[in-house]
Amino acid sequence: MDHTAHHAGTVHDHAAHEGHTGREGRGGPAGASWSTAAKATLHCLTGCAIGEITGMAIGTALLWGNVPTMALAIGLAFLFGYSFTLFAVLRAGLNFKTAIKVALAADTVSIAVMELVDNAIIALTPGAMDAHLDEALFWGALLGGFAVAFLVTTPLNKWMIGRGKGHAVVHAYH
Repeated sequence: MDHTAHHAGTVHDHAAHEGHTGREGRGGPAGASWSTAAKATLHCLTGCAIGEITGMAIGTALLWGNVPTMALAIGLAFLFGYSFTLFAVLRAGLNFKTAIKVALAADTVSIAVMELVDNAIIALTPGAMDAHLDEALFWGALLGGFAVAFLVTTPLNKWMIGRGKGHAVVHAYH
């Protein structure tokens, strides 16, 4: 469906066109499909994963301690997570200031939850924080953390999108 005719800078409710479950109060928020939530989560997770893997790899390769390595990884996860959305809405024609606001509104909660879950998994996996880049434990904990973060964040994104929050803000610009 072509939505360009009614996207004159206002937030558009995609729930009126797609993903409506018709199950209000019986298993999920109105207006947000699991598919839409999973796609939004995967979009966000991709940026987070690139940033986090880069930060963990840099910190590990430079033999940094756990705290500076995690700080770099988390910082880069937010940077890459926001940048994926930022570049998409800039391509859609938004000015830079508005694009920053949209990226922050769309991704902050999702990235924060993903980072909290993912880093908790890594921190709680025995030996993972001391593992090196060439060890399966390093990659297993990191990728396992991403998987758990995806499973935890998808229902949150479904709930937020169903209420016009989070990634739903970006939908007004595609």
